[in-house]
Amino acid sequence: MNTMTLWHISGWEFAALAFAALLVGFSKTAVSGANTVSLAVFAAVLPARASTGVLLPILIAGDVLAVLTYRRHAHWPTLWRLFPAVAAGVVVGTLFLVWADDAVVRTSIGAILLLMAGVTMWRRRRAGTEDEPDAVTSRAGRIKARSYGVLGGFTTMVANAGGPVMSLYLLSAGFRKLGFLGTSAFFFLIVNVSKVPFSAGLGLIDGRSLLLDAALVIFVVPGAFLGKWAVNRINQRLFEQLVIAATVVGGVQLLLR
Repeated sequence: MNTMTLWHISGWEFAALAFAALLVGFSKTAVSGANTVSLAVFAAVLPARASTGVLLPILIAGDVLAVLTYRRHAHWPTLWRLFPAVAAGVVVGTLFLVWADDAVVRTSIGAILLLMAGVTMWRRRRAGTEDEPDAVTSRAGRIKARSYGVLGGFTTMVANAGGPVMSLYLLSAGFRKLGFLGTSAFFFLIVNVSKVPFSAGLGLIDGRSLLLDAALVIFVVPGAFLGKWAVNRINQRLFEQLVIAATVVGGVQLLLR
């Protein structure tokens, strides 16, 4: 694996990675989907494929902090409905990574994120009110859950970019702030932990990548506390706009690299 070690990274590059790790903590406890910016930073400093293996343990650390913060607000019927489709998406993403190079990975994920953001904005313009989370029990809701689940599993395996996809799904299902954050916290903790054997098998996680993680993971903690402080000061409309904006920014950055 061609992952850079801590000693091959300049001071400015380490500072950029540290900021990206802080942003992971913030996104996990405040604006889910904002970590697409972290994804872009890691892919800019490290080789794109290798960066996904370095970023995964940092995301898991953020997930643990998010679960501890919002564990009482998770909507488990939605989670159980999503997991089978997500598992299928992870398998497809693993097969994709076997042959895809960095350019294909970046272009594919960037295009998917922009498409999902466009679909979500179109749906929200047409609908005056959003469905309640329990509406996912309808036939249309089940189809939507499976579609987003497969896409979320694929994007999270390929580039740790499942956050925006699932954020858009939870917004479209009508989740409010705390339910959104609690459900996504458990979802990504379970999914990201399940990805570790796949990533290790592909050579994306090894001793060198974990050494770099050990130097960066501490920056996740202040980001999580900052997010917890900020989330109560962000109204629902602004919260949704920030999620969609973060998705668009992340998608454009991936396409332009």
